[in-house]
Amino acid sequence: IFLVANIGGLLTPLGDPPLYMGYLRGVPFLWTFRLWEMWLPTSALVLFTYYLIDRYYWNKESEETKRFEEKYQIPLRLHGKINFLWLLGIILIIFFEVETPYRELGMIGLSLLSWLTTSKGVREAHNFTFHPIIEVAILFLGIFVTMVPALQLLRLHGGELGVKEPWHFFWMTGFLSSFLDNTPTYLVYLSLAEALNLPPEVVLRSGAGISHLILEAISCGAVFMGANTYIGNGPNFMVKAIAERNGIKMPSFFGYLAWALLILTPCFLIITLIFFV
Repeated sequence: IFLVANIGGLLTPLGDPPLYMGYLRGVPFLWTFRLWEMWLPTSALVLFTYYLIDRYYWNKESEETKRFEEKYQIPLRLHGKINFLWLLGIILIIFFEVETPYRELGMIGLSLLSWLTTSKGVREAHNFTFHPIIEVAILFLGIFVTMVPALQLLRLHGGELGVKEPWHFFWMTGFLSSFLDNTPTYLVYLSLAEALNLPPEVVLRSGAGISHLILEAISCGAVFMGANTYIGNGPNFMVKAIAERNGIKMPSFFGYLAWALLILTPCFLIITLIFFV
């Protein structure tokens, strides 16, 4: 969840919902590629942490278990390659800024093509169902409805919080993204930044300008810290639901939060010191 559903999606508007909303607000499609400088060290730190944890538990395994694992390794295979074509279609629809409702109809059509052209056996092998998607839709409908007053207060009085520096935007966007979902939080702080009369290095559809550094801080805060809780980003809860339906025990809400604080907070502090101070 930390890496695949959140941090890894920093480089394109397709990678994470808040970046897509930024794209719809006028952030250029290719602008997010400049975030590779933050993406690379954060990904490397998380991967290195995973390696250390995995290595620790591997060393605790018995020699018999290790021999069994080495003897019965399953080669990595990729099925359903046709879906790369439909994914390319999604990318092209967004890149060429297809207008509503043709954009949505195109995406729905490509999703149907994916369903029709993917072998039923592949879905059965992965225990695919629509239940996790339905669970997430219901949960986030409730979250979006109940967060409206909080976001309205933030929109009206956010300027009084003294959020002006890049590290302010990084941590405030990130903190609220952890508990209010990162997409609306991104939009609120983007609106707040628009009102600061910053250097117009990126001009949005509203006509307002925003500096690269502030936009980088908002983007990284929303994407990175959306990983802090199950409700910080829609895919987080979906991954949890899919894992549990496949018999994998997942941490509780606070258990997951504890792991996030332990693994991710040091990474975010390092990124802050390098890029946003």
